[in-house]
Amino acid sequence: MSDMTTASAGRPGSELVGSTVVLIGGSAGIGLETARRARAEGAEVVLTGRDPDRLTRAAADVGARRTAAFDVTDDDALATFFAELPAKVDHVMVTAGGPRYAPLLEMDSAQVREVLSGHVATYLAVARHAASALNDQGSLVFMGGTGGRRISRSAGIVSAATAALPPFTAALALELAPVRVNLIAAGFVDTPLSASLLGDRLEERRRELAATLPIGRVVGPADVAALAVHLMTNTALTGATYDIDGGQQFVG
Repeated sequence: MSDMTTASAGRPGSELVGSTVVLIGGSAGIGLETARRARAEGAEVVLTGRDPDRLTRAAADVGARRTAAFDVTDDDALATFFAELPAKVDHVMVTAGGPRYAPLLEMDSAQVREVLSGHVATYLAVARHAASALNDQGSLVFMGGTGGRRISRSAGIVSAATAALPPFTAALALELAPVRVNLIAAGFVDTPLSASLLGDRLEERRRELAATLPIGRVVGPADVAALAVHLMTNTALTGATYDIDGGQQFVG
């Protein structure tokens, strides 16, 4: 772990002034953009990620107070991270991990179990270890998706995994109250993860979505970051799933 002390970048009156936001998977994409938005709203941020070099660059970019390089699926490392935080934090967001698309009959039993339980197990581990580190009025924000709601051969078991997250989030919100727990369900978001999944089809998909989405453009990390910060600051929101896909699920 490393510490970096910086002056607050927030605007007077911003709702996150004085808050500390932990971004697990915060070295790129949605996590990094949420860190940038949280800093602009006055928060101090703590970033974690697997790649130490990328994490260092991200931390310098946003002026992170603290960083930790570890794999979120390593339960011991996750427990150590939260135990070593020097003070209570206000919000934790998890963006680590991504979907695995494959036809059902091409997956073995271990792969099916991983896809079905992977995100739920990771989010539950984060919640368990974060519970004692969060302030009572704090929040947890998880990432899910809308694409898996549409049954298809190529999506395989992803649809079942997608369906598990909203009730899981609601049940966890009851157990962790008054800490709030919410789920963001995103469609295509123009991030490095999307680029790695689509490869040479990325530009084609961008053009297709820009032409067909009701909003007339592709959803970017800043759009999701704005929603995430809203979920952190609106204390009436808990146990719910919030779609952000530009209307993608309605047009294909």
